[in-house]
Amino acid sequence: MGKIPGFYTRFLEAYPEVGAAYTDLSSACKEAGPLDEHTAELVKLGISIGAGMMGATRSHTRKAIEAGASHEEIIHAVLMATTTIGFPNMMRGLAWVKDVLEAEDAS
Repeated sequence: MGKIPGFYTRFLEAYPEVGAAYTDLSSACKEAGPLDEHTAELVKLGISIGAGMMGATRSHTRKAIEAGASHEEIIHAVLMATTTIGFPNMMRGLAWVKDVLEAEDAS
């Protein structure tokens, strides 16, 4: 797994029971249906963009890559948001995603 943000790590240290419950809920949601991790991360990426959540968008971009999604699949998932959340919102999400993809290409 990629780098975990320091703020999140500190939260887990301060509130371990809440962190454990959140982790358990996340696992239960992932296991509740037939989506593979690759697809689930693309779905979560789209949700994050739609909700206007920069940190989550970047995180789910990294997680989608780790789950085997190609850059083209990730960009396609972003483009799919256009007709639901509008062009400007999609472009905002695309900028966040491109930051992650370009950083990966540079490393």
